[in-house]
Amino acid sequence: MPPSAAASGLPEKLKYIALAGPTASGKTAAALALARVRPVEIVSVDSALVYRGMDIGTAKPSRAEQAAVPHHLIDILDPRESYSAAAFVADATRLIGEIRARGALPLLVGGTMLYFKALFDGIDAMPAADAAVRARIDAEAAALGWPALHARLAKVDPATAARLAPQDSQRIQRALEVWESSGQPLSRFHAGDKDKAAKGLAGGALFSLEPTDRAWLHARIAERFDGMLAAGFLDEVRALRARGDLSTELPSMRCVGYRQAWEMLDACGGAQPDAKAMDALRERGIAATRQLAKRQITWLRSMPARTVIACDAPDAVQTAVQRIAGTTA
Repeated sequence: MPPSAAASGLPEKLKYIALAGPTASGKTAAALALARVRPVEIVSVDSALVYRGMDIGTAKPSRAEQAAVPHHLIDILDPRESYSAAAFVADATRLIGEIRARGALPLLVGGTMLYFKALFDGIDAMPAADAAVRARIDAEAAALGWPALHARLAKVDPATAARLAPQDSQRIQRALEVWESSGQPLSRFHAGDKDKAAKGLAGGALFSLEPTDRAWLHARIAERFDGMLAAGFLDEVRALRARGDLSTELPSMRCVGYRQAWEMLDACGGAQPDAKAMDALRERGIAATRQLAKRQITWLRSMPARTVIACDAPDAVQTAVQRIAGTTA
């Protein structure tokens, strides 16, 4: 029989550890280092890692890394499918209980801040996706452009529109879909009520890898994107396009890097991209990743109950391991 959480020495009040941070901040390295000093199982908090066949562009942990430490919520969906914050909360809550029952520490690692917030604070039940409403919104966007729909959103849900870029099609689409389906702004569901906090999963400790020098993170992002291109990222996107049942309207293909690569291949009309096209892809991919990192850091700064670790410090991994291990002692 596996040991209980108490028998293995886990603090009874500490149900899980969350390790967050912007893309390229070193979360995977810190998580694997922690796994070498105490028994952990990693729960991915990443809206892209859930998809099968999307390995290079998501910086998915390698097979060796996944074999060394148990990982969860990776490769659980086909790219045709969608995943939500509510589904994540349900899956993560179940996994945390199962991992603790095995006597290991649930270590939630990732950069999808909406998932973290939903787990910490709870999430109100929002309207389910409505394919007809979504198709109508997409048709209007094709005719008018996403900035026009962003302006429409600002009239019915100014709070949500204020935090979205005019070209953030995925989130604008969802916000308008919620409004048209329920008559309520998305911000109302996110704001919650007095009972909402009780719906969150208590007993977690949040550690955050954040750069003191944004230029350091930008350099890491560029280095990572170059590494992805060298590792065959474009071939990965070609294979996804060749399936014939995917498009840039799907959440999976809206992931940073994938959309830019897909659009570049569309522009090339099936021909081999030349150096100019590849340079443009690199520039767009890095810029989009920087924007993602900026949004992630903004989300993190709205979470005051976190322990910040400078990810650009030479001893960042060692510091993360020491602080987390100290919390779980």
